[in-house]
Amino acid sequence: MQIMKQLARISGIAYLIIFLAGFYANFAVLESLIDKNSSAITATNFINNHIQLGNGLLGFGVMLFFDALLVWSLFGLTKSTSKRMSYLASFFRLLHALFFGAALFKLWAAYQITFNATISTNLQNQVSELLLDFDTLWTVGLLFFGVHLLVLGYLALKSITIPKAIGILLMLAAIGYIIDSTAKLMMPNYIDYKDVFEMVVIIPSVIGEFSFTVWLLIKGFKKQSQQEVEKIV
Repeated sequence: MQIMKQLARISGIAYLIIFLAGFYANFAVLESLIDKNSSAITATNFINNHIQLGNGLLGFGVMLFFDALLVWSLFGLTKSTSKRMSYLASFFRLLHALFFGAALFKLWAAYQITFNATISTNLQNQVSELLLDFDTLWTVGLLFFGVHLLVLGYLALKSITIPKAIGILLMLAAIGYIIDSTAKLMMPNYIDYKDVFEMVVIIPSVIGEFSFTVWLLIKGFKKQSQQEVEKIV
């Protein structure tokens, strides 16, 4: 019982940090520096806001660390339901972490070449190529992440402790990730429908994953009742 509470606490904190670090790194930093219509403006922003870009990279690094931590903690939480399916869920989350890590190397390369750099056509092209590689690798990682959530949702539905509603929400989030990532990788005109696909993934993922995070934190920090303590004793 105590071990499960500790694993829930660790998982909840890790998820919460991922939410905060991800929002900062992706939306507050990277999205504010990238101009999708101009590689010259993007490269210039990277040069002129290099410290901010570095902070964004740090935020992404924090995400990666706690994502890898969740591979271990979520396996511990779900293995009693089905060890085989828990291994499968962990495998796909690990694949996501590996692809995300590879994507960060591309962003790190863009960070390096824009340090004290002078804007040029060659630099613009290099930054654009690195950002495209970063986006592609992360998208592949998110596709694997969607499969992870699908298995995790199944485990939640079969669990005797995790609410069934959370299992359903996680599976809906999984479908959103899989649809959006597949479309982004396969559709040449994805950009024309980007806003629609983003809503398909953002709404269910925020609701599903945040609900799971709240449940983990409540489960991990909830004090045991006197009756529960007596049962353990």
